[in-house]
Amino acid sequence: MSLAEREPAAPAGPPPLRLKSSEFRRLREASWRDLEALVGRVEKRGVGALTADELERLPLLYRAALSSLSVARSIALDRNLLLYLENLSFRAFLAIYGPRGGFFEGLGRFLRRGFPAAVRAARWHFLVALLTTLAGVAAGFLLVAGDPAWFQTLVPGGLAGGRGPLSTRQQLLVGEIFAPWPGAFRAFALMGNFLLSHNTLIGLATFALGIAGGVPTLLLLLYQGMTLGAFLALHADRGLTVEFLGWLAIHGTTELTAILLCGAGGLVIAETLLFPGRYARLESLALHGRRAGQIMLGAVLLFFIAAILEGGFRQLVQETDLRFAIGGAAGVFWLLYFLFAGRERRR
Repeated sequence: MSLAEREPAAPAGPPPLRLKSSEFRRLREASWRDLEALVGRVEKRGVGALTADELERLPLLYRAALSSLSVARSIALDRNLLLYLENLSFRAFLAIYGPRGGFFEGLGRFLRRGFPAAVRAARWHFLVALLTTLAGVAAGFLLVAGDPAWFQTLVPGGLAGGRGPLSTRQQLLVGEIFAPWPGAFRAFALMGNFLLSHNTLIGLATFALGIAGGVPTLLLLLYQGMTLGAFLALHADRGLTVEFLGWLAIHGTTELTAILLCGAGGLVIAETLLFPGRYARLESLALHGRRAGQIMLGAVLLFFIAAILEGGFRQLVQETDLRFAIGGAAGVFWLLYFLFAGRERRR
């Protein structure tokens, strides 16, 4: 037997050393790259850029990345890998559960479905606000028609704009109803901005005071109706009822609808707090306050439209019939919009 045959074989060398972080990354990096590619496509082109198979894989890869992140934190791997996995998991979460569109797409969904649905849900509150306002109009009209001195009591000086019991028919016609067009800058930039700020402030107060049980909201609606009734009585006494209503209609159908919506939203808040049902009051407000918030947000959009009509187009349109046509068309549009927009189609 040779010497080589008698000598034992040399022991094999130690197995190659594998770092834990390298092994961890080698086994899972392919799935991370797949997830990163899918998330990148969603971020650039939306979920519609993925195929059906990729849509099925996306949440599975996301859960796998979360699991990897949990393991990485427990075994204290390098900081760069932790940051990478945290960022990837956050991006994947937004791709799967985040909003599906930008601001304008969200606004479109609100106008198509959220806003009209919230108004229909508060239809009885809207009806109460309407009846309260009409009662105020009747009261204001009767008071001023019986004693013109009531006009100065019901209408603040800033709102009266120089109009009052001493105003003549000609002054009301030339200085108000058929006043000349003031120019684009003054009409849209100055007057429109003032009207939007003023009306929105009143609407917010009407809405927010619903938290006091709804009584201040009803009183504000009643007072606004009395103010309108006072103006109506003043013009009716001068034989200008039709002209005044036409002057009011071009913007009034939109503006008054917005005010009534603010009142309805305030009454929704009041009902939520006064009759919380099986929930605590704050819980009830959290559950049902979203509907009131949607109504108020939509009312602000109506105030914006009314400010454009009142500040910009009311004096540009000098024919009473055309004013009625514009106001009537706006009223019909809002009625149909709130009745039918956003309803689910049924088979």
